[in-house]
Parts: sequence; structure tokens; C-alpha cells
Amino acid sequence: MNSSKSPGLAGFGVLKNTTCHTEKKISVFFSIIFMTVGILSNSLAIVILMKAYQRFRQKSKASFLLLASGLVVTDLFGHLINGAIAVFVYASDKDWIRFNQSNILCSVFGICMVFFGLCPLFLGSVMAVERCIGVTKPIFHSTKMTSRHVKMMLTMVCLFAVLIALLPILRFRAYQIQASRTWCFYKTEHVEDWEDRFYLLLFSCLGFLALAISFLCNAVTGITLLRVKFKSQQRQGRSHHFEMIIQLLAIMCVSCICWSPFLVAMARIGLREGRSEDTCETLLFALRMATWNQILDPWVYILLRKAVLRNLYKITRGCCGVHVMNLHMWELSSIKNSLKVAAISESPGSSKQINLQPLSSMGQ
Repeated sequence: MNSSKSPGLAGFGVLKNTTCHTEKKISVFFSIIFMTVGILSNSLAIVILMKAYQRFRQKSKASFLLLASGLVVTDLFGHLINGAIAVFVYASDKDWIRFNQSNILCSVFGICMVFFGLCPLFLGSVMAVERCIGVTKPIFHSTKMTSRHVKMMLTMVCLFAVLIALLPILRFRAYQIQASRTWCFYKTEHVEDWEDRFYLLLFSCLGFLALAISFLCNAVTGITLLRVKFKSQQRQGRSHHFEMIIQLLAIMCVSCICWSPFLVAMARIGLREGRSEDTCETLLFALRMATWNQILDPWVYILLRKAVLRNLYKITRGCCGVHVMNLHMWELSSIKNSLKVAAISESPGSSKQINLQPLSSMGQ
């Protein structure tokens, strides 16, 4: 209850008895590298999305472009804001008492850490659900998944993430400066109050829930694509199936590998009473792993597509000299195949052709 009475001093409790010491040059180097690479990769992804939106303005492609744009823009602002605050903290020699008397900077830093941590996970799960619906229910996706609905989902996801980030402030619980004195988050040292433990478990559970939804939807999508691939004898669908399966595997692996250490660390701190066994070096490593997910997001969702895979296949084939498959299977991209399916499902004559097909087969 002391934090509610004096929120301005709540963040400085860990500074009195800190045992975590990090090399300033190495930490500044990591912060600058992460921020620069994240900004460049997400900026490149935004340019690619803008060009793709100018080329493909059909309704079936608008939902993917809006969700991907929301994810990339969120990652970009996350690197800009969090990276700028982290560099400022290092440049000020981590002297929080001098530049954070009212605990405003730590509160803003903590809110941004929670928001830009959960929002990409939520958007990734929404993209997985949208992709699953598009593969398993293409007619429903082409007719019901409009741009207005996607914008509403984006707004709801952002508002929910903002609510989770503002929850400690609304409850008069200040964000805490962590033991490394380089970032702010929920209280992770000597967690004894049930509310502090609740925030840690809430963040961890929401993150694991988003990963579970993404894993389940991507698994259903992958199984559906594999079943269609084995049943279909047409060559034009193989490129679409192969590209989507690689993207799904990359999305699941990157998200689980990057976010699992941080979410597990937060869950362990929330479940244990008293001092946690997780050191500040462990938390910093887990935090940097989570940051890499925001760096790799644009490369997985946007850049890992047919053109890149075809060039990699040519290089691999030239190096290994193994003729495994014909390059003709890369003739059609996934975007064109999706647009063809949507156009056929929306055409009025498609239902007549489907109904006349059994009659013609019976006549034969």
C-alpha cells in the first residue's frame, strides 16, 4: 500500500540494494543495434506493404494488408519509443534519481513495455485466425471479412493492450525500475503483494494465450494446406502450399522461441513468494530475446515469400547440384491464387457450374 501513497518514490526502491551490474558499452551497443535494425526492417516492410496495397486493392487482400500494417507499425513505434528511452537512460548513466523525480518517465517506459509487448502478440494471433478462416472458409472470408471489420478488430486489440498497460496506473500501483536500472516493468524484486503477482501472471498468461491461439490456428491451416496439396494433382497450387507452410513454420518457431523465455520468467516470479531466483542478467537476456521477435516479424510476415524462397532454392540447387523439383512449380504466387479463389467464389456463375458438374458426370 505504500506505493499508492507515494507513487513518485515507488520506482526507486530497487536502486537502494541493487546487485546487478552491466557493462555500459556493451549494453548501449545492444540497445542501439536492436533499435536500428528494428527501425530499418520495419520501415522496409512498411514500404513493401504500401507497394503491395497499390498493386492489390481487392477485398480479399485488404484484410491481410491491414493486419500486417498494424503489426509492422506497432513494432516500428515500439522500437522508436522504447529504444529512445533506453538510449537516454544509458546516456544519463542510469541516474534515475536525477531525471525521474516524479516517476513519470518510468511509468511511461513501463506502459510502453507492456503495450508494445502484448500488442504484437495479439496481432499475431489475430493474423493467424484470419489466415485460418481464409484457408478453411474461403467463401466466408471473401464475403464477411471486410476492411471495416478488420479495422474494428485492430482498434479493439490496441484498446485492450492499452487497458492492460494502464491497469497498474489506474490502481495507483507505480511501475518499478528493474535491478539493471535500464528498463521499467512490473515489480519483479521481492514480490509479496497479491496485486503485483497478479500483474505478472496476467501478462504471462495473455502472452501464452496469444501464442497458443497462433499455434492452434497455424496448425489447422498447415494441416488443411497439406491435405489439399496431397489431394490435388494440379501443379499450379504447389507454390501456394509450399510458401504458406514455410511461413507458418517460421511464424510459430520465431514467436515461441523469442517470447517463451520472458513469459516463463514473469510467470516464475509471479508464482514464487519472496525473492525470485531469476537474476537481472536472465531477465535482460529474455528481454532481448523478446525484442528479436519484433525485429524478425516483418521478415517473417512480409519478406519470406515466393521471390525470396525461389532465389534461395536456386542458390541451394546450384551449390548442392541436386535436382529435387522443377522451378515451374513456382509459377503462381499465393496472392494470385487467393485472389482467384475469392473471384471464383464471388462470381454468380460459380454455383451453377458446381451444380451442373455432377449432372455431366452422371451423363457420362
